Amino acid sequence: MNQSVIFSDQLFIETNQVRFIAQLQGMNINCFASFGIISKLCDHQDVSQHNAAGLFEQYRFDLEDKAESLIEQEAFNDSGEIIVVC
Repeated sequence: MNQSVIFSDQLFIETNQVRFIAQLQGMNINCFASFGIISKLCDHQDVSQHNAAGLFEQYRFDLEDKAESLIEQEAFNDSGEIIVVC
């Protein structure tokens, strides 16, 4: 693809996952990182709706990097979303 992916600062804490937004060519792409994936990055800390935003921010660069790679691979789910996996 070789396009620039831009990530917004917005985070949405949902049930068992964090949604963050990427933008490519003016199109918004929902990206999701499960609490389990965030926990793996945080040495298996417990992740809940109360601490998910703070822990996400600690690993934002890594999560965005993984999401960008998946976007470049066009690894969208059936809904056009990106699910970050480790």
